[in-house]
Amino acid sequence: MPCIFEHVYFARPDSLIDNISVYKCRLRMGEKLAEKVLRLKPDHDIDVVIPIPDTSRVSAQAMAETLGVKLREGFMKNRYIGRTFIMPGQTERKKSVRQKLNAVKLEFSGKNVLLVDDSIVRGTTSQEIIQMARDAGAKKVYMASAAPGVRYPNVYGIDMPSASELIAHGRTDEEVGELIGADWIVYQDLEDLIDAGAEGNDNIKRFECSVFDGQYVTGDVDKAYLDRIEALRNDSAKQKADVSIEPRKGRLLVFTTITTRLFSRELLTIVACSPWLKSRVKE
Repeated sequence: MPCIFEHVYFARPDSLIDNISVYKCRLRMGEKLAEKVLRLKPDHDIDVVIPIPDTSRVSAQAMAETLGVKLREGFMKNRYIGRTFIMPGQTERKKSVRQKLNAVKLEFSGKNVLLVDDSIVRGTTSQEIIQMARDAGAKKVYMASAAPGVRYPNVYGIDMPSASELIAHGRTDEEVGELIGADWIVYQDLEDLIDAGAEGNDNIKRFECSVFDGQYVTGDVDKAYLDRIEALRNDSAKQKADVSIEPRKGRLLVFTTITTRLFSRELLTIVACSPWLKSRVKE
């Protein structure tokens, strides 16, 4: 059973998964989300659609076309900063968001902007980006997520945060919008996401969607297991799990935290051991 989050976030847009084009899937996600916006706000006052780099660009393009408004690149990305949602520690994540993106003030000043992201996990990125949009002069800031609310942890290989750290866990969409500081928030419906992913391959009837609906396909995930995952994945546990080493002088050292060991090649850090490094590594 294919994982729907591959289409939402992980896969490159030029990929084919089970003979389904990820690019076309994300176009359909944007179209369906725009149709939902038009149902909920037929008299919307959106001036411009701005994607949050990089994964949301294709969906944002389709949203702008369907809504009949301009698409603009309002954020410039620093490609040397890794994925923020898997970084340990809220302070580090907030700092990295500001380092990762810079707002183009011309695209925000005096406008009602619709920001489009592929998904909202902890909400850290969304909260910081919405504030950046306001600082750049936006009148109103709306938030659109091309995926439904991420409300449950993943147990099949994605280093998702613990359930208590997922901003949508136990909250309504309106409560999430208020927490991240958006004037309005709209999520993709799960049924629409599945339809967008399945189109193009009639043999695909189901997707693994546990992060959205809490239905674990293997049938062996119980509360005790989820509690154990919670204890291992929360921020305090990850910070305690920072690697403790005693390097030898002159050798190259590859070290990672628990999160960078899992699916985060761009965060892998290679350093030369030195007295300076030794002084900063935990005994």
